Amino acid sequence: MVLAHRMALESPLVTAEMVEASEFPAVAARHHVSGVPQTTINDGAGTLVGSAPESYLIAEIKKALKQ
Repeated sequence: MVLAHRMALESPLVTAEMVEASEFPAVAARHHVSGVPQTTINDGAGTLVGSAPESYLIAEIKKALKQ
């Protein structure tokens, strides 16, 4: 989560939003939240559930960009 926000601060091509799933159940349902934290990339082209090292997030972003 923090890494996504850092990336958004560094690049105008990246945006990051954080939503409390229990307070916004419609948003959580739309993004198929299955655990927290969950990072959703490009409206579901990639997803990372749980805390993970930076390398996992970067790999998931690369995979999402290839679609």
